[in-house]
Amino acid sequence: MKLALVHDWLNQVGGAEDVLATLLQIWPESPVYASIHDPDSMPADINSADIRTLWLDRLPGIHRHHQPFLPLYPLAWSGLHLREYDVILSNKSGFCTALRHDEQTLHICYCLTPTRFLWQLEEYIKRERLGVALRHALRPLVALLRRQDYASAQRVHHFIAISSAVRQRIRDCYERDSALIFPPVDTQRFRPVLRCEDYFLTVARLVPYKRIDLAVRAATRLNLPLKVGGTGRDLDRLRAMAGPTVEFLGYVPDDKLPELMARCRAFLFPGHEDFGITPVQAQAAGRPVIAFSAGGALDTVIPGLSGELFHEQSVDALTSVLANLDSSRYDSQAIRAHALRFDSAVFRRKIRAFVSQALTAFRRQEPMAWRDPYESG
Repeated sequence: MKLALVHDWLNQVGGAEDVLATLLQIWPESPVYASIHDPDSMPADINSADIRTLWLDRLPGIHRHHQPFLPLYPLAWSGLHLREYDVILSNKSGFCTALRHDEQTLHICYCLTPTRFLWQLEEYIKRERLGVALRHALRPLVALLRRQDYASAQRVHHFIAISSAVRQRIRDCYERDSALIFPPVDTQRFRPVLRCEDYFLTVARLVPYKRIDLAVRAATRLNLPLKVGGTGRDLDRLRAMAGPTVEFLGYVPDDKLPELMARCRAFLFPGHEDFGITPVQAQAAGRPVIAFSAGGALDTVIPGLSGELFHEQSVDALTSVLANLDSSRYDSQAIRAHALRFDSAVFRRKIRAFVSQALTAFRRQEPMAWRDPYESG
């Protein structure tokens, strides 16, 4: 099987790049097609791959600030015609499904989210703090690009969603059904410990949409010890609202994170993420998670078993759950067992099986009936 991997952009490390790194473990000889590639921003396991970029990669300043160039991405991707591949596996959060391919090639899209810039424009505008003039200029352009993105999605043979929330979004935006395969999480780094300490924990990039402000305000109101890990442009604002029980740790190195999670009373996840890796990591360490009931948390946090959900993204709602939480009533081993459902090995097994089943059906010109090998045992 000759397989090509496709990734929107390689200039920042996040959950999408974790997925790509895992796909490269499965298919290490496959080329990676990306719009741009900044080697200084990428880990060695990605930089060592056969990466092939589009003409966008030569534009000045695009590696550091790719957002201003977003309207050019559909044009660039539509100029890429992949030939002589059996399978294209795209790892999409942007525009990469606009690529072209031969009729005998199967295109599977692992969809991190339908293009947020197009389908969640108002949230994007708020998140990026765009000015009024730019907002008005963007709306007609986005309407055109949205139609193009919808048309591109119809050429994909199979969609795979990373969460139930993204699965519904694919249906709403593209009118397409999708399978569900959760992203890979390295749960083996995290283990429960015998004794926890008296602090709550949250770890994230400190940017407004992560809503770390809810955790800081709730802990301050209840006089609870809270450790905040991470850096970002929201740090000064968060410090200003924090009481004496809130401690800012700054960047938390990878080797320090497992113990920090394993010893907390509970992990706080107040944002709305398409999946969310840190809650799964905390659960792999045996700790309950208090999360806002939206996005990936609806799949990963089971009330009463692995944590609790609060149903309004407000300080009052989070405070209510925190005030009534008894972290001792949760079974750390049961929490960890739940987290293992999201382990990288499970992802590798499922994605291999999906590609194999889809290609067999495609070659036979038959409908595909996805049989999940993990769920069937």
